[in-house]
Amino acid sequence: MSYFTEENSAQVVIDAMANCDNPRLKEVLSGLVRHMHAAVKEIKPTQEEWTEAILFLTKTGHMSDDWRQEFILLSDVLGVSMLVDAINSRRPSGASENTVLGPFHVADVPVSPMGTNICLDGKGEPMLAQGRILDLDENPIEGAKIEVWQTNDDGFYDVQQKGIQPEFNLRAVFRTGADGRYWFKAVKPTSYPIPDDGPVGQLLAQMGRHPYRPAHFHYLITKDGFETLTTHIFDPDDPYITSDAVFGVKESLMADFVPVDDPERQKEHGFKARYFDVEYDFRLAYAQNGAA
Repeated sequence: MSYFTEENSAQVVIDAMANCDNPRLKEVLSGLVRHMHAAVKEIKPTQEEWTEAILFLTKTGHMSDDWRQEFILLSDVLGVSMLVDAINSRRPSGASENTVLGPFHVADVPVSPMGTNICLDGKGEPMLAQGRILDLDENPIEGAKIEVWQTNDDGFYDVQQKGIQPEFNLRAVFRTGADGRYWFKAVKPTSYPIPDDGPVGQLLAQMGRHPYRPAHFHYLITKDGFETLTTHIFDPDDPYITSDAVFGVKESLMADFVPVDDPERQKEHGFKARYFDVEYDFRLAYAQNGAA
């Protein structure tokens, strides 16, 4: 093995992994080492700047816990989450597009009856979300599991306000029937800032960027035999639609949020005043190996 010099630095580190018995780990670390060393040679950080970078990552780790993952936020705001997602969710034409999961998904949410009002705190403008879960041949998919979640009207997810919001507020799980349809009551989503009280928020400010995400719903749709779909529905009229802090917006995921002022339609769907109607169909790609 050669001695370490500025010129051969990356290769010396890579050669030191000659006895690594995990080919994929060796491949991944070799790529990271090559690019990191190239970046350092391009940037030429001072010792003080490199120490500041290490302290930033340390603070990011200290900010993470069971309910907040600051490293996910860092990955999101640098566009890495969306790039990894794009590489891993290439789909045939006609299939609904993926976007980022985000840090506020909750596992083991109980299944609710179709049509449930998932808003438990009474805040926000009422809304009816509806549509179909279809395959690429336009056939309805029965038994699809649909997980939905959103912020309340103040811009917070329930897990961000434990003891303030009711548990499972504005999140639910549904299963489709034979017609593949879904429908539930919620509130019209609003734009909100990602948590910016930590090191990632400070980094955003230093980059001259805002922390806001445009209004959206989260959907996670699974069914055996189909690719899992992790996605959003966006409001195209949101002021942040072209500057999402985590780069999650895709044009195909925009939907019309239509105000309904007709008293008959309001009564039909169980609303006492104006509500917003948003309808969006999701199309799942077949799993390549026959299983989700």
